Order: sequence, then C-alpha cells, then structure tokens
Amino acid sequence: MLNQKHVQSVLNKHKQRDNWFQTDYSVNAYEGCSCNCLYCYIRGSKYGENMDKGIVIKSNVLEILERQLSARAKKKQYGFVAVGSATDAYMRHEEKFKLTEGILQLLLKYRFPVFISTKSTLILRDIELLKEIDKSAILPNNLKKNFNRGAILSVSLSTVERKITDMLEPGASTPQQRLETVQQLKKEGFFVGINAIPILPFISDTDDHLEKMITAAKRHEADYILVGGLTLFGQDAADSKPLYFNFLKRFDPSLLPLYEKLYGINFYPPKKYLEELKSKSEKICIEHNIRTSILNTHVKSIKGDTESAPELF
Repeated sequence: MLNQKHVQSVLNKHKQRDNWFQTDYSVNAYEGCSCNCLYCYIRGSKYGENMDKGIVIKSNVLEILERQLSARAKKKQYGFVAVGSATDAYMRHEEKFKLTEGILQLLLKYRFPVFISTKSTLILRDIELLKEIDKSAILPNNLKKNFNRGAILSVSLSTVERKITDMLEPGASTPQQRLETVQQLKKEGFFVGINAIPILPFISDTDDHLEKMITAAKRHEADYILVGGLTLFGQDAADSKPLYFNFLKRFDPSLLPLYEKLYGINFYPPKKYLEELKSKSEKICIEHNIRTSILNTHVKSIKGDTESAPELF
C-alpha cells in the first residue's frame, strides 16, 4: 500500500504565466514518480535513488481541488492548469488510483483549460474527457486572441534512442511508444507536441540526433517541438547530478570530462551552450516546417520573411 497524506492546498498559482507552456496553475496528485528519471529536478534524499518506492498519494486532492477551482471560477480567474508538473500525471499508479482522471473531471466541471506533458501512453485512456475540456474550457482573456484550444498536450522526449531511455527513464514508455501517442492524439483532433526537454549534452544535442528527433516529431504529426537544456541539481547521492554522472560512467565514461567542463560547479549549462542549442534546433525546425513554440502560428523561413518564434531560453 502506498503512503498517503492529507493536504490543505493543491492548486498552485504561478507568479506569472509560464512562457513555454502557457500555464497559470499547476496541480499534482502524487509525490514522487514511477518514471524514475535520473535527471529529474525533484530528486533528493526525500525520495532516495528510486523515486518509485517513495510515491505518496494526496488522498484528499479532489476534495481540496474542487474547493479551490470553485473559488477561482467565481472570480473568473481562468488559466491553463498544468496537471502533473512535479510528477508524471500518468505514471503507473494512475492506472489504479485514477486521481488524474478525477482532476480532469473537475477541470471540465469548472471549465478550466489543461496542459499535460507525459512520458506515458496512459493519457490515451482519457481522450474523451480531454476532448470535452478542449471544447468547453474558458481561456484567460489575454490568451483568447492568440489561441482557441482548451487542451494543450505534450509528450516528453530526451532522445529517440531506447537503449538510453532504458537507462535514464526506466519507468517511462519507450520513445517509439511516445511518438505513436503523439500521432494518435493528433488523429483525435488535439493540439499536441513534443517537449524535447531535456536535451542531453553530447548525446542528443548533436546535429544528427536533433535531426532524428525533429523529423520524428514531424513524421508523427506533432504541432510543435520545444527544445530545452539539461539541468542537474544537487551533490548528494540521490540528487540528479550524481545519479546522471553515474549513468555517464556506465553509458560512455569518455563523456564525463566534457560534462565536468560544461557544468563545473553549476546546475545549468552556460548561456553560450543554450544559445547554440537553440540556434541548431530552430534551423532544423525551419527546414522541416515545425513550429518551435505553442503560441507561434508560423515557423521562421530561411529567408526570414515570416513571423519569428519567441525565445526558448
């Protein structure tokens, strides 16, 4: 039996709208995550090295969320709600406990739009519920002119190589399954894309690997692809940086000095690296006519004669 806890609040209001995902709120029904990604930013001693063993269910999440959504709706404080921002909304325990499904039912009831990014095929279970939200959600006034969808769906992808994801993301669906999920969601009429976050330095940030990822996104009918760098937090054994470096020792020890030089004592790669990653990925996206943001309605042409994409970093 998983650990449970009672909470007093579950709907978190952002200080400002997220520039990438267009979310104003977030809600998490669980603590910990069965995807168990080694680079995850929520890692630490609280969960230990295996986050799947530290799962906590917020047993009163639906009761509290309804109270908070009702209060926001009365004040017409609508905004996109990120479901599963600190954990995957469709990790394996959701199949049994169905808390994400309950959250979506409440978002539909109070007409809040939803953003979901997942590494799981289980999202396909809720297609009909998501369709209803997509049609009936009330968007915040300052988004209505630029966007007319009540559901933004994403699949997260750090690489298209299964041998890497089997080591780095052991509890997640395979890259091919995730790509096929994007295609299925698109065929159902959703606005759906890929969060290529994080891109792995010296592994999936090469020109060839970025080309593979972006062409795969296009082939599977993604509306957009967001590309972001890898952050590695902490120094303790259960933190993401030591765990990721242990992965490198097993995967390719020759990469360790490159990472040590790139990150040093920092959690983030340098600004120059991020600018180069942005430039490389945007160039490939232009070539394959896939947008690089959620709100951007055009992809920059090579001649630069159409609207440019907003900053990614």
